[in-house]
Amino acid sequence: MKKVAIITGASRGIGAATAFTLSKKGYHVCINYLKNEKLAKALCTSINTSGGVAITHKADVSEEAEVQSMFNKVNAEFGTVTHLVNNVGVLFTKTAFSEISAERFTTILTINVLSAFLCSKAFVKQVQYDGAIVNVSSVASRTGAPFEYVDYAASKGAMDTLTTGMSLELASQNIRVNSVRPGFIATDIHADGGEPDRVNRLSSQIPMGRGGNTQEVADAIAWLLSDEASYVTGSFIDIAGGR
Repeated sequence: MKKVAIITGASRGIGAATAFTLSKKGYHVCINYLKNEKLAKALCTSINTSGGVAITHKADVSEEAEVQSMFNKVNAEFGTVTHLVNNVGVLFTKTAFSEISAERFTTILTINVLSAFLCSKAFVKQVQYDGAIVNVSSVASRTGAPFEYVDYAASKGAMDTLTTGMSLELASQNIRVNSVRPGFIATDIHADGGEPDRVNRLSSQIPMGRGGNTQEVADAIAWLLSDEASYVTGSFIDIAGGR
């Protein structure tokens, strides 16, 4: 059976590492992006010249019509989407809870949570039986990210609940839903939050004494999607060096 995967927000970081890793494992991959077309196209070229099969698709995955258009394109190019990675997410500048605006809070929930809901809904409707979803959450869903990113942490907490609910409801359809919760991983998202060197600054707080890298997260995602995890659903893998 052909393995077809959509990875949202896949132009950089964890998403890009996951797309490349899945391509090496024989998946046909769709690299979703919104703004970083140059990076997405470069990743696609790299996958295709390395013997993999990939396409790109620009879509705001918090918009239902754009999500459906993306699935329609992938269905036409590759066939039914069998695997989905809800990776897209945003982080804004570190801000005290009382200073977070309603607009910012709503934006975070829309991009981080609504996108996962819409993509998962479209996925379930077209696959119907047999498939796997991985939601990329964060250790922040457990810590709450006080004094910095309470809005981001709240969105990831919502994703965790979504993962649990979906996994229970879809188990009888053999659609597995799991999650990874990265900790301090070296990606560009820390620059979005205003501190590009965040991982190095906080490495002493991590029991393993170092930050993680995107490949370590991608490998966990790939395992959860694989047949090796065929009896795993509703599970969370914390990739956080013991944090």
